[in-house]
Amino acid sequence: MQLSIQDHWLDAAERVVSPNFNDRPLNRIDTLVVHNISLPPGEFGGPYISQLFTNQLDPNQHPYFEQISGLEVSAHLLVRRDGAMIQYVPFDKRAWHAGQSCFSGDENCNDFAIGIELEGADDVPYEPVQYQRLAEVSKALMETYRKLTPKRIAGHSDISPGRKTDPGEAFDWSHFRSLL
Repeated sequence: MQLSIQDHWLDAAERVVSPNFNDRPLNRIDTLVVHNISLPPGEFGGPYISQLFTNQLDPNQHPYFEQISGLEVSAHLLVRRDGAMIQYVPFDKRAWHAGQSCFSGDENCNDFAIGIELEGADDVPYEPVQYQRLAEVSKALMETYRKLTPKRIAGHSDISPGRKTDPGEAFDWSHFRSLL
């Protein structure tokens, strides 16, 4: 699938706009951060990820949701287990995905990074279509944002070591990089 980006939105993604973003303080986009998410943890499908990223998650729906109630977080894009994509924040804006982070000596990765969530868990193999979509999106991003290169693609665990573990040991970096 050939993807394109128009006005900082991915053409093939559903748009669900998150309020959890702001302007980037730097005029640069040169890093891609790969994350994983499942809500409740280890469960896939359902509306909960979008509800979390749009501040509509009901803490009464699941005991785990009480722990994360009130969080204001977002990612630019989610790739579901079936390859469907949802974009929450335009790529030129700062999504709130990385938290305390550092990449190549630069602190606060949200300032210059695009965050992509894969619906998954650290120890659950990702679906082949997720690798394909992630590679397609990465290529479109590298074509649009020329400072973004394969060497500037990292996991959340790489930019927040000791604090984050995603995308986890189940993510096959070699396979993903071979698709680029």
